Amino acid sequence: MSLIQLLKADYSVGGPLLLDGIDFTLDANERVCVVGRNGAGKSTLLRLLDGTITPDDGEVRRQDSVRVARLTQEVPQDAHGSVFDVVAAGLGELGAQLAAFHRAAHDGDTDAMARAQARIEAGHGWDLDTRVGQTLSRLELDGDADFAALSGGMKRRVLLAQALVCAPDVLLLDEPTNHLDIAAIDWLQEFLRGFAGSIVFVTHDRRFLRELATRIVEIDRGRLTDWPGDYDNYLRRREERAHAETQANALFDKRLAQEEAWIRQGIKARRTRNEGRVRALKAMRNERAERREKTGSAKMQLADAQASGRKVVEAKDLAFGYGERTLVKDFSTVVMRGDRIGIIGPNGAGKTTLIRLLLGQTPPDAGSVKIGQNLEIAYFDQYRARLDENLNAADNVAEGREFIELNGKRTHIMGYLQDFLFSPERARAPITRLSGGERNRLLLAKLFAQPSNLLVMDEPTNDLDVETLELLEDLLADYKGTLLLVSHDREFLDNVVTSTLVLEGDGRIGEYVGGYADWLRQRPAPRDALAGAKPSSRSRSSAAAPAPSSPTPPRRKLSYKDQRELQQLPARIEQLENDIAARTEAMNAPDFYQQDSDVIVAANEALADLQTELEQAYARWEELEG
Repeated sequence: MSLIQLLKADYSVGGPLLLDGIDFTLDANERVCVVGRNGAGKSTLLRLLDGTITPDDGEVRRQDSVRVARLTQEVPQDAHGSVFDVVAAGLGELGAQLAAFHRAAHDGDTDAMARAQARIEAGHGWDLDTRVGQTLSRLELDGDADFAALSGGMKRRVLLAQALVCAPDVLLLDEPTNHLDIAAIDWLQEFLRGFAGSIVFVTHDRRFLRELATRIVEIDRGRLTDWPGDYDNYLRRREERAHAETQANALFDKRLAQEEAWIRQGIKARRTRNEGRVRALKAMRNERAERREKTGSAKMQLADAQASGRKVVEAKDLAFGYGERTLVKDFSTVVMRGDRIGIIGPNGAGKTTLIRLLLGQTPPDAGSVKIGQNLEIAYFDQYRARLDENLNAADNVAEGREFIELNGKRTHIMGYLQDFLFSPERARAPITRLSGGERNRLLLAKLFAQPSNLLVMDEPTNDLDVETLELLEDLLADYKGTLLLVSHDREFLDNVVTSTLVLEGDGRIGEYVGGYADWLRQRPAPRDALAGAKPSSRSRSSAAAPAPSSPTPPRRKLSYKDQRELQQLPARIEQLENDIAARTEAMNAPDFYQQDSDVIVAANEALADLQTELEQAYARWEELEG
C-alpha cells in the first residue's frame, strides 16, 4: 500500500507553474532520488510530501498514522542548546519536557526537575527518553555537547538524529551531503542504506545517488517523470527522451508553419475556408504558446592567460600549525604546469590553509615555498567572499562595464551571463535574491572572465545541479593551466584531477597518483576519521589487497523454482533481443518521426524498458549460473 500519493498536484510561486499536474506515489522501503535543474521545484516537492505546504490544486493522500520527517538544506537559525535538546525537539512538546528535565538535572534544580517529571509522566514520555538516548548512541553523538560549537557536518548529523528520533516511516532529505566531508558522506551513505523505512532525497552527489537510489524521479518544466532503475539507465533514457522531444517539436513547428502559410493566403484562403482547419490552427497556436522550452545548458569558457613557467610551486619541508595543533609537518612537493591536483581531507583538517601555504599567502612555521614565474591566479572561494552583496549580478562580474574581454573578444555582459543561465532580469537583480546554486554560477562567471594560468577552486560543487557539474568537469579537463581543487565530491574528483594530496592527520600529507578511487586503492589501509567509520561496500572491495587464492566454494543447490527460471531464461533473453531489434529497426524508418509526439515518446520509453529488462535477465542468468 502507498504511504504518500500526490494526485494532479499544482504549485506556483508566480509565473509558470513550478509543479504542473504531477502524480507521485511513494511505497514502503523505497529510496527515491529527486533530480532536476536548480529552481525546478525539488525542495517544493519535499515540502508537499511532509505537509509544510499544500498544493494550489490537486490532492495529497497520506496513509493513516504515517510519520514523515524532513532534513532541510540549511541549519535552522533557532536551533540551540545541547545536542540532547536539539534531538529531543523532534518529539514535540514531550521532547521539550525531556530536554527541560535533563537541563534541570544538570543544574541541580530539583523544583524544575519535579515539574518536568510530572508532565513527562502525564504524557507517558519516559519511553521517549530511552529513544533519544538510543538515537544519540546510534549516530555516535554526545548529548551534552553544545550544538552551536559543533562543525557544520556534525550539526547536520544532529539534525538527522532529530528527524530519526520520531521513528519516521518516511525520511525526506534535502541535499544531505552539502558541506559534509568525505568521511561524513561515507558514514551517511552506509547509515541510510540500513534505514528501515522509505527515503526521498535530493542530491547533486552522483556517487551518493548511485549507491542509494532504487528509483529516480525528475522534475523538468513543471512535469514529473518516473525513471525506474539506476542513474546510468536514467541518463541513457533521458537522452533518448530529449531526442524524441526535439524531433516531435520540429515536426510540430513545421506543420504549424504550413498552416500559418495557408491562413495568410488571403482571398484564396477565404474562398476555400475550412472552419475545422482554422479551429485546428488556433489550437496549434495555443499549444505552441504553452510549450515550455527546456532550460539550456550553461556555456562556460575560461579566459586563457599567458603560459606560466614550467615549475609552478616548489615546497620544501613545510611545517605549520596553530598552538599545539600541527596541520602540516615535513611536507615537500613540486607542482608542475598542467597538473590538476585534488586536495582531500576532513572538515577542519587544513585544506584551505595548505592552499594558502602553497600560494605563499601564509608564511610557514618552517620550510620554504618558491612560486613560479608569470603566474596569474584565479581563486574560487567556498565562502563566496568575492561577491559584493551591494551590487547586482552583472556589476559583480563586469564591475560597472557593459563589455568584458574574453580571449581577445569583446562580449556584452548580458550575453556572457546568459551563457551561465542568467536571464537579463536575474542579472540585474540584487545578489541577495539569488539561490545558492545561482551564487555559485555567478562566482564561476566572475572567475572565468579573469585570465588565469593557475586556477584554485575551494568547494566549487556545492549547490550546483548535475548538468552544470558535468559541464564544469569537461571545462576543467580541457583547462591549459594548473588546477588546485578542494572537493568532497568523489565522482567530481575522479573525473577531473590527475593526482591527490590527502591530509591524513597529525600533519601528514600523502601524495597519490589519480583521483579519489585511485587513492582508495593506494592508501596503506583505511584509518582514522578520513576513512569513515564504516567504508562502503564498494570502498572496502576496491581498497582491499588481493586475497590469496582459495578453493572455489561449492555451487549452491538451486530450488525447483530457480531451476525452472534458469531453464526459461535463454529463451526469454532471445525474445527480448528480437523485440529490441524489431523496435530499433522500426524507429530507424524515415516515417517514424512523422507520427504524433506521444507515440514517439512512448516508443522510446518502451525500447528503454526492454533494454533494462534484458540487462536484468542477463544479471539474473549470471546469478543462477554462479
